[in-house]
Parts: sequence; C-alpha cells; structure tokens
Amino acid sequence: MKSISNADMRTLMFVAIITILAPFIMNPFPTESALAQFNAGYPDLMQRFIIFGILAIGFNILFGLTGYLSFGHAAFLGVGSYAAVWMFKLLGYGILPGLVLSVIVAGIFSLLIGFISLRRSGIYFSILTLAFAQMSFALAYSVLTPLTNGETGLQVYADDPQFLQSATAPNVPHLFGMKMNDTFSLNMGPWDFQFNFGYYICAIFMLIAFYLSIRIFRSPFGMMLRAVKTNQTRLNYTGINTRPYTLAAFVISGMYAGLAGGLMASMDPLAGAERMQWTASGEIVLMTILGGTGTLLGPVMGAGFIKYFENIFSKINETVLHGWFAWMPDGLENAIVWVLHLFTGKGWHLTLGILFMAIVIFLPGGLMEGSNRIANWWKRRKGGDNASDATATPAE
Repeated sequence: MKSISNADMRTLMFVAIITILAPFIMNPFPTESALAQFNAGYPDLMQRFIIFGILAIGFNILFGLTGYLSFGHAAFLGVGSYAAVWMFKLLGYGILPGLVLSVIVAGIFSLLIGFISLRRSGIYFSILTLAFAQMSFALAYSVLTPLTNGETGLQVYADDPQFLQSATAPNVPHLFGMKMNDTFSLNMGPWDFQFNFGYYICAIFMLIAFYLSIRIFRSPFGMMLRAVKTNQTRLNYTGINTRPYTLAAFVISGMYAGLAGGLMASMDPLAGAERMQWTASGEIVLMTILGGTGTLLGPVMGAGFIKYFENIFSKINETVLHGWFAWMPDGLENAIVWVLHLFTGKGWHLTLGILFMAIVIFLPGGLMEGSNRIANWWKRRKGGDNASDATATPAE
C-alpha cells in the first residue's frame, strides 16, 4: 500500500493540531464576558464534537463513497453503547475491553443488517435500514428489557459482578487507572481553560479513525467504492460482483458507529434506547451532508457545527437575550428579544434549518466547498497561481 500523500498528511496534521488546541480555540471569550455564552470549551461538549466526528467519518465511508444512504446507523451507535456498559457491569470500569466489544458487536450486527439490506439499492435500501433501526429501538425499549433495562436505560450498579474491578481501581470509567472525567483547569487572567483526560483519549481514537479513513479513501478498495457510486450497473455488466465491496463498507461504517457508542458509554456509563431512534440516524445524515459528502474533513466539520448549535444556541433563552439588550429602551429591547427568541433557545432548530437550506442551495458541496472557495479566493488575492476549480461536490 502506498504511503500517505503530503496533502493528506497536512490534512491529518491540521486535524491533530486543532484537536490538541481545542480547549483554547473553543474558549475565545473571557469567562465573565457576556459573550462567554458562545464558548464551547467545556469537556462534555468537546467530547461530543469528537465522538460524533468519529460517527460521521464512518458514515461517510458508506454514504460518501458508495452513495448508499442508510437511515439506520444509530442502531450501531446504540448497540456499541450497550456492549460497553455490559462490559463495565461484568468486568470492571476499564474502557479498553468495552471499546473492543463495542466494535465487535457493532460489526457483527451491521454484517447481519447489511447482508439483508444490500440486496436492494436506492430508496429501498434506505427504508430497509430505517426499518431495522426502528426494530432495534423497539426491541431495546421493551422486548429485550432483561438486556437493555428498557426505558430506564442500562447502567452499572453496586451489586454487578465486575470480576476484574480491583479495590484500588477507580469506580468510574478509566484507562489504566486514569479517570475519564478528570479535568485540569488552567486560569489565565479572565480566561478559564479546561483540559479533560477523557477528551484527549477520544481525540486519539478520532485521529486513528481519521487516518484509517484517509487510507480507505486512497486505496484500491476506496476506488472501487467510488466506482459503485458512479455506475454500479456498468460494474455488474463487466462481471464484477459489487456486493462484497458494499457490504465491507457497510460493516466498516457500522464498526465506526460502534466505537462512537462505546466512547459515549465511557464518558457516561449509561446506555438508553433513545440513541437508536430514527431521529438520531437523521442527525448523522445531516452532519455528513452539511459538512461535505465524500470529503475527508467535511463530516467532522458538520458534526462540530450541529453539536455547537444544539448545545450553545439552545441555551440562549429570553433571560440571556434581555441581558444582552438591557441597554436599549424597553420597547425596542422587548421587540428584538421577541424576534430573536424564535431562533434561539427552543427554536435553535429553526436557525439550523435555515442555515442548512442556505448551504444546500448555495454550497451544495457543504462546508468544505465554502472552505475551498475561501482558500481559492485568498490565493487569487495574494497573486498566487490560478487554481483550477477543484471544489468538492457531493458526487466526489
């Protein structure tokens, strides 16, 4: 296999640097500032950026390369979470056995679902995956209560066996004794930066997942998946059986989702059926399309974009808005707050929907297309070579 190209290495290094410096980048405003509302550098949210980034990277291997749109990927996320929590209950709070089991169980589950679903393509494939995901949700919510604890959710109790849990080991998820929820705070004047051990563990897994996706994209296997997306019928006429390739992509994608589910359980040792709902699968699709289908960085950007809106804009309620505009006359203040509250707080979905429509209409290649346009404009402004229009599109 060829070594990674310089361009891909630069992309990987860019992602690594941004990931390492995230606690600084995500906290641009002083803690006591009114704009601190927009800071996202706290551990829980940064962990979500990383975990959903892994999920979107894996989904992009299936959807971005083969064009097969799955509406049931949240099932593998949920299965991975359940597997990790069961490992915590049986063995102990060490996260590595739980993550390994999450990936294996999600891989087997995706193999079974993919073997059946990939007998169809197009919308029929999408409906089949949606049906399997909803069946999985129903089973986890009610039928398989002894395994999933139903609507209450699966969690670790004091009377669980935990055969490998020693008396000196932390009573929370950990890696070789280092707690996943350990956080170090660095105060620099009015700024407060938080460095979470669990975040950086998730970041390592994300960088490995991103590197593997680069190798898949650039490999002969990846080229075959692109050929499937371009014209699967023509490949079949040439005598090539495409099902092993699409099934492999489906299983790899499912294993990525299982890893994400295991990491979610490692951050919070609780698994519930709500992670398997169709809305969660739709969110994964939205992340990938919003960032840029078929691109390397796009899914990560889309995951961060949506999670930022979900966690930041949803907290901007009327009280916060009144605090921002208290210097205005009462009538004008109330009018502005009344308008803005429709797009923030509980109405954050409206803002996200408007932005999503704007991106789809004006940037069909997602956020990556916008980034490429800005980069090309900057090169032209600096008098560089006229770059060809290599903007990423969903068909790439």
